[in-house]
Amino acid sequence: MIPIRDDNPTRITPYFTIGLIVINCLVFIYEFALGSQGFREFTFQWGLIPVELMQGRDLMPAQYSHLATSPYLNVFTSMFMHGGIIHLAGNMLYLWIFGNNIEDVLGHFKFILFYILSGLAATLTFAFINPNSQVPLVGASGAIAGVLGAYAVRFPYARVYTLIWFFIFIRVVALPAIFLLGFWFLLQVINSSSTLSGGVAWFAHIGGFVFGAAVFWIFGLRHRKRRWYVQR
Repeated sequence: MIPIRDDNPTRITPYFTIGLIVINCLVFIYEFALGSQGFREFTFQWGLIPVELMQGRDLMPAQYSHLATSPYLNVFTSMFMHGGIIHLAGNMLYLWIFGNNIEDVLGHFKFILFYILSGLAATLTFAFINPNSQVPLVGASGAIAGVLGAYAVRFPYARVYTLIWFFIFIRVVALPAIFLLGFWFLLQVINSSSTLSGGVAWFAHIGGFVFGAAVFWIFGLRHRKRRWYVQR
């Protein structure tokens, strides 16, 4: 299932959502321009390697010592990197569809803070579950998962137009957000039995989604049903 758009209007221009999409795309263009070897070095330099975070130091081999960076800094830089065009396109699609409404609810500056904290929660979740992993973790999906969790709590009944295909059956249907995002979350849980299956950090998605949903629930930003009576 691929979401195409939702029917949830916004009151403001989502400048930060647009800005995040632009930054992610520019970083990827730069990565791509480095060539295959440069791309690899850039990923190991600025991606988050869990074992380095757990030990609090860069473990680059001697020949790559000039590429050493702080793993604490990489927690943030890794959120703006992607491993391929499909990885980037999928993440940016989800950010565009669901991010504008969350920015509308929170306002611009609270939204970017929420986005970064969601990414941090996602990264730490993955790192604590895989403390010895030497595979660089890159991508905005952990932070975007926080946005999805928030959207599911705030707008569970918003209609999301979704492309569904099954062999020769292809159709666009309007699904409640809670169904689409709930199904997405269920897939992450199922796939997490193999934490790096297909090169995907499923636990990072789970951590980000739970964080985003919890923040909106705890701070009273959840969907509220309209009363059928008037209080006085």
